[in-house]
Amino acid sequence: MAARGRCPECGSAALVEDAHYAQQQLVCAACGCVLAEGLLTTTYTEEEHLREVAYSQSTGQKEQLSRCLQRGIRRVQDLCKVLQLPAVFEETAVSYFQRALQLRAFHLVSLEKKELLGGCCVFVTCRQHNWPLTMGTICSLLYAKQDLFASVFLSLQKELGLSVPALSLADLVTTHLNSFRLFQPTANVPAPFLEDKEKLLARTMGIVELASETWLVTGRHPVPIVTAAAFLAWQSLQPGPRLSCPLARFCRLAGVDLPPPAHLRLKELLEILLGMASQLSWLRGFNLDKKTVVKHVGDLLQHRVFLLKNAFSQQDGEEQHDPAPGQGSPSPPPVAQQKGCPLAGRRPCRGTLRPLLPPCLIHPRKRPRPAAPSAPDPAPTGDEPISDSEIEQYLRSPEEIQAFRKAKAW
Repeated sequence: MAARGRCPECGSAALVEDAHYAQQQLVCAACGCVLAEGLLTTTYTEEEHLREVAYSQSTGQKEQLSRCLQRGIRRVQDLCKVLQLPAVFEETAVSYFQRALQLRAFHLVSLEKKELLGGCCVFVTCRQHNWPLTMGTICSLLYAKQDLFASVFLSLQKELGLSVPALSLADLVTTHLNSFRLFQPTANVPAPFLEDKEKLLARTMGIVELASETWLVTGRHPVPIVTAAAFLAWQSLQPGPRLSCPLARFCRLAGVDLPPPAHLRLKELLEILLGMASQLSWLRGFNLDKKTVVKHVGDLLQHRVFLLKNAFSQQDGEEQHDPAPGQGSPSPPPVAQQKGCPLAGRRPCRGTLRPLLPPCLIHPRKRPRPAAPSAPDPAPTGDEPISDSEIEQYLRSPEEIQAFRKAKAW
């Protein structure tokens, strides 16, 4: 117990009285410790009952909320340092976090959601500054589930009225390939599997653009498409030792997760490449399959505009009816001559061009069930009962309406 007239913290006798917010306080001039504080009223209820409370209880904010705010700010700052973000990003994310905690929508949420709130603020800030950051990356840093993180992100965007631009596909390709472990020699990656980062990025970008032009991106999650495109690009750069490597092993060597739809996106990309390869004149003598076509990805991407035009129809696949024979009108030219197919003069290409449509329209997964046949309605006889709601349609004169009302009242 400190002596009377001395500070209990440092033992100094330099105690002064200071008026803080019209409230007298006894403060140590040496260390700043508050020894005693006056009383003041805070709420209307306490003023009605003439009650006085201490200043430490008059802020209206619970101590737990202030601790949560301090922990959240530190979490936001640490996350920005881990991601090596500029200082202006950190300031914006902290301001978003402070604004969010002042809203009632985030007062009664679980502690797990409050911890994810700081990550959502960083995520929003990066998107607004066009910084390539994916939701999967920040969820891996926070050890969070993506569905829970997405719910907190949508709530933050709605409550604060924030405009969050979408991440472009090119930025997503760059961000996703930056996490690959195929660019530096390690013990787990064989030497033939190492690849130059710039070459892989350029080839992957070309395949992703091809997927976008052939409706493979519309309505799909982008990560499986980027994974399949990176796998094809990696194989095509050195097809000799890499054609025997499956997609699952490629993902293990690269140190990334294998999304389940990536196999389907890979199959669709290979079908597009096979259709384009059939239009190359120097490949007509080869029997290409889904493995050997990978060797020619560079040539296919170089001439992709011409090959897509010749390999796929730009129409919706409507049938063209030929005129009846004997009417004197000539038959229409074959599709090879109409579309400028390189096979013109050898054999007609009718039936080989499929329309360039989304895969969900070409191969629908769910087909509508035909409606069950209903029983035919019986022929009207004139003796069918008429309901009260329908009988008013048959009444025309005011006398009939009045007679009906009287009958209904009886």
